[in-house]
Amino acid sequence: MATVPESSILTWRKSTHSTPNGSDCVEVAALIRTTFVRDSKDPGGPNLSVSSTDWRAFMTAIKEGPVT
Repeated sequence: MATVPESSILTWRKSTHSTPNGSDCVEVAALIRTTFVRDSKDPGGPNLSVSSTDWRAFMTAIKEGPVT
């Protein structure tokens, strides 16, 4: 698991399908080798970190159809 860098280094973003004050979302922030995911309701809470390669594979699988 990667250590989350200082928040000023990361640019967190969420889906454009989210409402402006919707809090039932996840946010992602990407660096060169690692993508971080967090709960938008608890930005100071725990984060999930995955390799950028695995994140791209995950997103591709979602776009291609049902993930089993």
